Amino acid sequence: MQIRPYQGADEPALLETWHSAMTHDRVSASAFRTQVLLDPNFSAENLPVAVVDGRAVGFILCITRQVPYFLQGMDASEAWITAFGVHPDYRRRGIGSALFEYIWNKLRAEGRQLVDISPYVPNYFVPGVDVSAYPETIRFLSERIGFDTLYQAISMGADLSGFQIPAEIQARINQSEAEEGLTIRPIVAADIPDLMPFLVEHFGWDWFRFAQSYLLEVFGDSPHQICFLIARQRGEVVGFCQQRAERFGPFGVRPDCRNRGIGRMLLFKCLEIMSARHVFFAYFLWTDEDAARLYSLAGFKRRREFAVMRKNL
Repeated sequence: MQIRPYQGADEPALLETWHSAMTHDRVSASAFRTQVLLDPNFSAENLPVAVVDGRAVGFILCITRQVPYFLQGMDASEAWITAFGVHPDYRRRGIGSALFEYIWNKLRAEGRQLVDISPYVPNYFVPGVDVSAYPETIRFLSERIGFDTLYQAISMGADLSGFQIPAEIQARINQSEAEEGLTIRPIVAADIPDLMPFLVEHFGWDWFRFAQSYLLEVFGDSPHQICFLIARQRGEVVGFCQQRAERFGPFGVRPDCRNRGIGRMLLFKCLEIMSARHVFFAYFLWTDEDAARLYSLAGFKRRREFAVMRKNL
């Protein structure tokens, strides 16, 4: 067995190994090329492959920032692993452990201190390790490699066929508009100067980036798949909600305006618009237990649960 950096000719065998090892998280060749190879933080040295008889039978996709992430900077002490696996035909030969040892040596030499699986932005595939699909992987990571679970991330989905805003939610929307000066409506260009600083201040640069990617389409040539709502109270931005095709979110409310039902109103209003546009399913990849209770009121059900894991180097 040889462990070496990824080479372009490895792609077919690497994707075969990816699909065989990460059976619930397969990716197309186009996704691999656009989200991995063309990521500005990609480095072939951070994608070591285990080669047996000229064939890539194991890999780890590790990311370290090569360019700053907006004003968040370089995250110089951190690294992220977004995918890894060993082909089933080559397991129990120490290949997985050897791959991790290879990447640990490299990261330590660079002064990295933390490695997470796998909340790397902007190009993560799933939040962490699916606890139902890969229980053996979680045991391997925790018992052999030294990872701890930070928290659980919940993925949910909802059938929107015939979706309607419940009467009590609609009554609350009407009351808020009449008595509290709250408006919830699709975004217009005049909202952008207020919205973008609002996102950075209250939700951070990744949510800024995510909203920006949607708004480039909304105000470009393909807005028909996107709903982007903005909530203002007495003129000030207090919340927002976004959706593209079947993917819902993220959405959020200014911290000092929470627990007033604004998030619930944004959620139901967006789902109503999706259903009216014949988008009959909504899903998202990541939330916590508290937010899951809100989503369940709108018919969302749990799809998957992930362990977000960390190792201190």
